[in-house]
Amino acid sequence: MSDKEQPTTMDRILQEITAVSRRIEGMDASISSLTLVTKSMRSDIAGFQFKVTGSEHRMGTLEGHMTTVQDRDQDLLYLRSKITDLEDRRQRDNIRLFGFPENEEGSDVQAFLCSVLSKLASLTFDPSLEFQ
Repeated sequence: MSDKEQPTTMDRILQEITAVSRRIEGMDASISSLTLVTKSMRSDIAGFQFKVTGSEHRMGTLEGHMTTVQDRDQDLLYLRSKITDLEDRRQRDNIRLFGFPENEEGSDVQAFLCSVLSKLASLTFDPSLEFQ
């Protein structure tokens, strides 16, 4: 190797090292930029996690309330059917007598009914007969 070739090779190596150094500096800047973006994304994800957790909690609460409302709705339907049945039974057991003047029965409705029914149907009643 001659002396001329050696500095040229050294200059070339120095140029390559400088170029590599510049590329590394560019990569450092890119990595710094990516690090900032990653931190920002982590912050956004943490915010989303908080919102999702809150939404899940509210959904659970709403599902619990919905189950309660459905149970109450079934209870309401059952009670309505019971009321209808009781109203029907109440009306079936009643006897309505029309054509009598108001307050004709006086203070003893049972004696009045026994008297009227015995006259109309020629029935006799046991004195222990009870009316509801």
